[in-house]
Amino acid sequence: MKDIILKAENISKQYRLGEVGTGTLIHDLNRFWYKIRGKENPYLKIGDSNDRTTRGNSDYVWALEDINFEVERGEVLGIIGKNGAGKSTLLKILSKVTTPTTGSIKSRGRIASLLEVGTGFHGEMTGRENIYLNGAILGMTKKEITSKLDEIIEFSGCERYIDTPVKRYSSGMTVRLAFAVAAFLEPEILIIDEVLAVGDSEFQKKAIGKMQDISRQGGRTVLFVSHNMTAVKSLCTKGIVLENGKVVFDGRIDDAIEKYLQDQHSTAHRVWDLSSFARPKTSFFELIEVKVINTNNLVSLNHSIHDNITIEFTYEILKSGEFFTHGFNLFNVENIHILSSHDKNSSTLNEIIPVGIHKKSVVIPGNLLAEGSYSCSFALMRYNPFHVEFHEMNIVGFNVIDQFGDKTVRGNYSGHYPGLVRPELIWKI
Repeated sequence: MKDIILKAENISKQYRLGEVGTGTLIHDLNRFWYKIRGKENPYLKIGDSNDRTTRGNSDYVWALEDINFEVERGEVLGIIGKNGAGKSTLLKILSKVTTPTTGSIKSRGRIASLLEVGTGFHGEMTGRENIYLNGAILGMTKKEITSKLDEIIEFSGCERYIDTPVKRYSSGMTVRLAFAVAAFLEPEILIIDEVLAVGDSEFQKKAIGKMQDISRQGGRTVLFVSHNMTAVKSLCTKGIVLENGKVVFDGRIDDAIEKYLQDQHSTAHRVWDLSSFARPKTSFFELIEVKVINTNNLVSLNHSIHDNITIEFTYEILKSGEFFTHGFNLFNVENIHILSSHDKNSSTLNEIIPVGIHKKSVVIPGNLLAEGSYSCSFALMRYNPFHVEFHEMNIVGFNVIDQFGDKTVRGNYSGHYPGLVRPELIWKI
């Protein structure tokens, strides 16, 4: 039986644009009049979706719409999405910093949140005093806080400044202490927003390790928001993806990351119009077309893990007498650089290439890449001295699929394979 510790039911949050409050006096009186008659808030029927890229037709906007999800005890939930998707609004509602317009949050246990630098801290109080203040807010006794005090101070690395007012701390020091307080005072639910990005790499690694410990060993629940997909993947077990204030995916964290990042890797064919000013180019070169081609010589987004994948580049040379070579880079959905290659034996390094249209292709061998989505970049390099003349990112993308037709190397295993590559290695007795 599931041990649900946090449940969001039909959560929506509406804001009035351009206003400090929820609306004008007449709107507030209108709401009150409907409420005392037992009727629904009339302004719930209007409002645009949370798409910050469009102007909209209403003064009201739905920052969140009908959010539903459950979190089990000991689970680490990653909440991911683009800027403006509604992540911070959702965390504020879960932390009870603000209330939802509709819906409800059901939780079992204390909630500690770290939503922005200095959350819950009083600038005039010392670090030590703020530890006791935060513990009291969480409902802990002075004795309980004192028993954890040394661990908190040691983990934060702020011992020398612990009796200095927090207003004199740097943002990194403030986050260190705030995280240590939230982690060591043992709330049942720990909510962490993007603030860990303020800390240095050593602290981020330390903080992620601590969150893993408290979820796996302490049985506590963590909700984590970050744009660092590597951190999200290493920490979280489950993910939800927000888009324009709505949940568009809820499931395994690897699949959530794939869903979040798939848009930038969704085209296997790019063509730049001849009259386009946006054509990727240099003084002597213009990129015209890029294709991802399968073994049947067709443009394809999806490819079997066994098959070769060909990336074909079509470009125009505008001026002859230039010497260069071609470069290719491959990235996965977490923007990890998987491989790079350049055509070191290209004729373009020592032969005069005539003005006109030319093509070049590179073949990625089958049984090399792991399942997943990938994006490609294209570059031109010069020698004597070596330098990159041109580099265009995210020009095309493709997916590698294990189960494609009747071919598979999985056998009866249906779980997730870890690793960046999946070559077929030779095993010997």
